[in-house]
Amino acid sequence: MGKDSAQGLSQDAKVKTINLGGSEEDLAEQALGVSRVIRFKEAASRRVPPALRYPAYRTYWLGTLASVSGFQMLTFGILWVTYELTQSPLFLGYVAAVNALPAIALNLFGGVFADMFDKRRLIIACQLVTATLIFILALMTMFDVLHIYYLLLIAFFAGAVNAFDQPARQALYPHLIDRSVMMSAVSLNAAIWQGTRIVAPAFAGFIIAYLGTSTSFFISGAGFVTMAVVIAAIKLPEIPRGGSGNAARDLLDGMKFIAGNSVFSFLIGMTFFNSFFGMAYIFMMPIFAVEILKVGADGQGILMGVGGVGALVTTMLLGSIGNFRQKGLMLIGGAVAFGVALLLFGLTSQVYPSYYLVMAIMLFIGIFNSIYMISIMSSLQMMVPNSMRGRVMGFYGMTWSIMPLGGMQGNWIANYLGAPMAVIIGGVAVIAFAVGPAMLNRQVRNISTLLNQVEQVMAAGRQQAQPTAPSGD
Repeated sequence: MGKDSAQGLSQDAKVKTINLGGSEEDLAEQALGVSRVIRFKEAASRRVPPALRYPAYRTYWLGTLASVSGFQMLTFGILWVTYELTQSPLFLGYVAAVNALPAIALNLFGGVFADMFDKRRLIIACQLVTATLIFILALMTMFDVLHIYYLLLIAFFAGAVNAFDQPARQALYPHLIDRSVMMSAVSLNAAIWQGTRIVAPAFAGFIIAYLGTSTSFFISGAGFVTMAVVIAAIKLPEIPRGGSGNAARDLLDGMKFIAGNSVFSFLIGMTFFNSFFGMAYIFMMPIFAVEILKVGADGQGILMGVGGVGALVTTMLLGSIGNFRQKGLMLIGGAVAFGVALLLFGLTSQVYPSYYLVMAIMLFIGIFNSIYMISIMSSLQMMVPNSMRGRVMGFYGMTWSIMPLGGMQGNWIANYLGAPMAVIIGGVAVIAFAVGPAMLNRQVRNISTLLNQVEQVMAAGRQQAQPTAPSGD
């Protein structure tokens, strides 16, 4: 390099140094700005629920949000149009029953299928078939040819399809995340159900009131189609299939696994009982809205939405806490408080039917119901082996199938004693089941210790089963 060139470079360097030196304050401000941006991004990342940091689960979650919103609108619309057609509490119960019976009969087989077959294809097929049924219902409503018996038939087939859909979904999403964020994923899934209880029923009520029931059904069906499209596009890891290939043998193995594990038996049994007696009030809400509180479809939607607010806030709070070791307190205490809230709901409606007072009670019904349901669900998902996940969650999924059956018994009681008395009886039954086993069974009293021990054993087994990280050589 020549002398002139060297001098030129030296001069350029001096110019750059002079320019840099003249902007020290600007550079300091820029550095401070960059530091603030980094800290903001880190803080924002910490605020994002851990499970949503997994792209596949995030996509799945959004699809589930659309599908569950459609389901909530469908339930609201079916109950509303049933009462419009019949003006009978008994037919509200019949619709609930024909939807529940095929689901109860087939849910265990749905769990077996979820372990045996491709979960993605199973979910897509179920979503599209359900959407087709809803669109048929919407068209029949639009052209005013819907008969109550057609409605019963559609409810029957929808329940049968749901028996295969729910176990597949419950068995799929744990494979999209790490086990360490399972509580977060369970809470986020529950948040969808609880959150849509705020928006979807209220939205459906306003749509029915101003645009008609058929429009509400069309929007509901679109939610199921959205879920099918999302699942088709999602990138899934390779999921090993469980079972022996013999459906009957796999079904029997799943039932033996649950029966041989007292913790699983108690947790699932508790959800069955509370769904049958405690959640029956949902299927009587048209009676409360029309005959007792006299607030109509939009008023019913707001009542259900307020319950969803309480449930959603509780769900998000539990998700932020993480693993709560005193699960026995959450299970039994939450169930007792849920029963007391139902008791107050029935008594208030019977003695002093105030819309705003009932609205306040609905808030607490949502809170206490979520407390024990989240703890049950997270414990089951953490403890169940992958090879049994579909069958166990299929059995657990009967909880939602038993709920409409509970609606039938609730409406049967309401037909003879009135809806408030039916809710009161349900609340007393929930309290009795929560307190009775705790008084008579030591394992139930020590459920917190049992759950923590099982979780520790399962966690240790998973750590031993994990392959060692590659050395990079």
